[in-house]
Amino acid sequence: MEALVKTSYSTELVVLSYAISVIGAFIALYSAGRLRPNMKNKRAYFFNVTSAGVALGGIGVWSMHFIAMLAMRMDVGLGYSMWETLISLVAAIAISAFAFHIVALNPRSVTRLFSAGAMLGMGAVVMHYLGMYGMRFGGYFQWDFLRVGISVVIALAAATVALWLAFNTKSLGSRLSAAFVMAIAVCAMHYTGMSAAEFVCTTENRLAIPAGSDIVSVLDLPMMVITLALGMSIALLLDLAFVSMQDSAEERLRQKDFVTSRMH
Repeated sequence: MEALVKTSYSTELVVLSYAISVIGAFIALYSAGRLRPNMKNKRAYFFNVTSAGVALGGIGVWSMHFIAMLAMRMDVGLGYSMWETLISLVAAIAISAFAFHIVALNPRSVTRLFSAGAMLGMGAVVMHYLGMYGMRFGGYFQWDFLRVGISVVIALAAATVALWLAFNTKSLGSRLSAAFVMAIAVCAMHYTGMSAAEFVCTTENRLAIPAGSDIVSVLDLPMMVITLALGMSIALLLDLAFVSMQDSAEERLRQKDFVTSRMH
């Protein structure tokens, strides 16, 4: 027996998914603004690239995706494959970091911007649909491929704009405003992609939750996602605070040396 699954959304979790995306986008913008490929401290450059990748890919896209998935209410038992879930996280972070690196090598290059934007956009698409592929329930998907195509276009455009904003916003206010815009684009891509899928249940016991050693129950997923999202956010914010304090100390030292040299 086959039947379409009824879906609805929790407004509170939809808003939370957007807020998480804003946080990730803001940290990514701040980290990207510090990228200088020719800087002497290669370790600092690598760390900044990684921070930008974790912020945008891990928090702004991946965490937003799974919180948005939790926002969707379904009258079927649901689980998630641990492998697809973790692979999608690693892929989102790695592709985001590499895209930032490509543009950082020459932020004025239009070719680099569009090629990295295409890479980042397709990375978001892969992460989204791989995350959906990891869903486990008693049935299958029916796809509206027109909406899938629209979600891909949104992802490509949003990624390109995100990279441009990352290297063309300087003030705190402009970065915060850009983060709100980027989060809208990320959420638009996700919810468009979700609207492209219909869930068809083929089992009699609709509420049975799939079991397995590599399956995370939908009941356990919130704790895992929120823990990872908060952990990544706190770690990155502490790092940014430490780096800012270090930069301020170095600037004061340079000013002191300049004054001393003028006195002599």
